[in-house]
Amino acid sequence: MDGSMDGIYILGNDVVFDQVIALINSVQEHNSDRYPICVIPYDNRIERLKTAVLNYSQVTVLDNPTLFQRWDEFVVRAWEEVPFRQEFWNQGGTQTGIHRMGTHRRFVAFDEEAPFSRFIYLDADIITLAPLDILFTRLNSYDFITYDFQHKDPSHVFNIELDETHEFLAQDGNDKRIFCSGMFGSKTGLITPDKREQVIEALRAGGGRLLYPPAPDQTLLNYMAIALNLSYSNMGIDLPAEERTGCCVTSPHFEKRAWKLYDKGVPLIYLHYIGLSARFFKQLCSGENIDFPYRDIFLHYRYLKHPEDQPKFQGKPVPYNAPPGLFTRLKQKIKKQFSA
Repeated sequence: MDGSMDGIYILGNDVVFDQVIALINSVQEHNSDRYPICVIPYDNRIERLKTAVLNYSQVTVLDNPTLFQRWDEFVVRAWEEVPFRQEFWNQGGTQTGIHRMGTHRRFVAFDEEAPFSRFIYLDADIITLAPLDILFTRLNSYDFITYDFQHKDPSHVFNIELDETHEFLAQDGNDKRIFCSGMFGSKTGLITPDKREQVIEALRAGGGRLLYPPAPDQTLLNYMAIALNLSYSNMGIDLPAEERTGCCVTSPHFEKRAWKLYDKGVPLIYLHYIGLSARFFKQLCSGENIDFPYRDIFLHYRYLKHPEDQPKFQGKPVPYNAPPGLFTRLKQKIKKQFSA
């Protein structure tokens, strides 16, 4: 791929196979072959995806161990400057190493050796619903762009239990620069080795106390964007009110028209199935009649190339968040008794 290209990055592995395929199909459906797509491996579980993307002329899987190692080393050094990190990670089941290390792999998009000069990054649990030109056009004026409403809830980005976090967010409008790391756009070469050292020094000087360890890539990326003072636009704030839309699956009011969604008549650029475990998508694609918001949108794009492969569901749909049945509750009770 030509390093001067605009392109799309997706973070994924075989665990989220169905979601990655759905996302690739949705990008190509609304953008044709205008933007090449590069899948960044979350980890080494990537064989099924590597085989599948051979069917897409504009899709590749990034294979650059040196690049991965460079950013992995930076991530380890950065988290060494964050006190109390292990307390949080222990609660999340990570006893050693970096919690959810693979999520940090999205940072390689900034590297000088990365394939695209300008990029849009998308988490695997996203479906695009419109052309992405508007996002790339925004990058003509800014180094970093987002389109979400995470700034309304900083508790999943920074450690808001500390007074110094509130002081930090009150500086120069930092509270409005907060974003969800599931979708963002930027440019290669912005976070150079020197800039990475600058981030490490800022964390060492006290910034590490602000980070929120349970969401490791999100908090670190937010901190980097602010600490390096990247020119920034959140379209969820900067667009005129009549042109903005929501983006999260938790919004029940979107109107569906021809496999697109609309928010008060304005088309969504993307839908983020945030908070839905990958296992629900796997169960659904395995034929289990699991129901969740806008699942028909997901199924449409997952099987866009081969609609005949879409599962034929039996019985009544079971809500993904349904309370456990009696037998499950009994098993949980017994397990709790014997583990007490």
